[in-house]
Amino acid sequence: MMFVFGACMGSFLCCQVRRLHLRTLKEKQKEVGKRSICLECGYKLKWYDNLPIISWLMLRGKCRKCGKKIGVLEIISEIAVGVALVLLGSTVDVATAGATEWLILGIGLMLVFFLAFLAIYDGEYGELPVIYLVMSIICAGALLIVKEWTIASVSGFSWEMVWQPALAVLLLGGLYLVLYLVSKGKWVGDGDWLLGVAIGLALGNPWLSLIVLFLANVVACVVMLLMGKGKRGVKVHFGPFMVMAFVVVYSFAEFLNSLIVF
Repeated sequence: MMFVFGACMGSFLCCQVRRLHLRTLKEKQKEVGKRSICLECGYKLKWYDNLPIISWLMLRGKCRKCGKKIGVLEIISEIAVGVALVLLGSTVDVATAGATEWLILGIGLMLVFFLAFLAIYDGEYGELPVIYLVMSIICAGALLIVKEWTIASVSGFSWEMVWQPALAVLLLGGLYLVLYLVSKGKWVGDGDWLLGVAIGLALGNPWLSLIVLFLANVVACVVMLLMGKGKRGVKVHFGPFMVMAFVVVYSFAEFLNSLIVF
């Protein structure tokens, strides 16, 4: 059920990404806000053309009318968001979860949707819309507050609840801000550090932030090599890899924290 819901949201988010981009460029304004269409021939998609994953496979990634390739962004988004929701759902025990656990899950879902939107947009257009970065930071902050409040209500306040989230944000957001300023935008984009702030807040743990940093870089390098782009000077849109790494680390946070030996 979570995968199906996630796949539907992936399809929806991908559609909204394209619409926002068209609106931003002020192109094909008459198409924005209307039913989904083929951007090549204007064919209005039927409901059975919008079935997540299934429609793409049945149409072999092409428009039903003109045969123009749709691309792989749609199916990748649908599968990725579906898997992300399955992982996120695994963090809650349905049989024993209380109101606080469901609240954390709800905020986490909102955060993942904002991050998924950013990942799709960055992967396709190499940009991170500021408004969605801000909404991600707000969701991540709310998630951290609820988690910290839950811990404080049981074991009381400790300074770890302050310095650990701060260090997590510094490791991700601060690092990418420094890289952006030093390279004048050549190494990372101007939105990557804000994405790092959101992820650092949501994790609230410097150890987990380091794992996200490591995993995102490793996967990005592997993808570059597989695509034959492992050459000096090639610019990689890093947002999708950061979001992917965050979802994995957040979903297995309890296990990863148990591996700390210092």
